[in-house]
Formats: sequence, structure tokens, C-alpha cells
Amino acid sequence: MIFKNKFDLTKQFGEVSMGDHLGIEFLEVGDDYVTARMPVDHRTKQPFGILHGGASVVLAETLGSIASVMCLDDMEKQRAVGLEINANHIRSVTSGWVYGKATPIHVGRTTHIWDIRINSEEQKLVCVVRLTVAVIDAK
Repeated sequence: MIFKNKFDLTKQFGEVSMGDHLGIEFLEVGDDYVTARMPVDHRTKQPFGILHGGASVVLAETLGSIASVMCLDDMEKQRAVGLEINANHIRSVTSGWVYGKATPIHVGRTTHIWDIRINSEEQKLVCVVRLTVAVIDAK
């Protein structure tokens, strides 16, 4: 198991945040992954009626950042912050939910790299994301 810190994600990180605003719901924390879902609705669609690519990136960064926080040695002395994100949008979604799963590529002392796959309710690939997170000193 790579996660050193366990907590109820819905209570500690779900209120008054970007994820809360977009309706992101955490679903599961496994030994080396975190999953969440996000509605495809008026909050997450672009004007043409399809899922906004930026909303997919928010879901991905939310998943990867929380996964990094759970890997920190000392949450009082360290912070996990996004350093770089790359997203490839594969297909559009017009309604329902999208589901994201973050898995580690690299979990080091100063950087973490996450692979995040976002799928439709029909398990079709919607977006592929790579997120690099910097581990910094809390000040």
C-alpha cells in the first residue's frame, strides 16, 4: 500500500472547494488508486452541450492531488501541489457521470506522477491525464 494517510475524503476535502462546486464525489481508495465521479450537467458542460475539457482536468487534478496528500510522510510539514498536467480528450460525453481513477506512475520524495483515466458510464475512455505533483514544505 502506498498511502500513508487515510481519512474520509467526503468530510475532509469535499466541502467548499472546486470539487464540491462541480459535484465531484470520491468513491473508493484502494491499495494504490483513488476513484471519483463527476456529473455531466450544467456545471461541467461547455456551451455546445458536451463535457468541458477543463472540467475533466479538474476531476483529474483533484484525484491526483488527493492521492499525493495521502502519500505524504507528514501532512503537517508537507504539501502536495500541482506542477504540470497534460490531458488528451478522447471522446465527448453529453450526460450522466464520468468516472476517474488515479494510479501512480512514480511516488518519490519530491515529486509524484499520476496516471488518471476518465471513463463514461459505458466504460468508454473519455480523457487520459498525466499529473505531476511537487511535494513542498508547508509554511
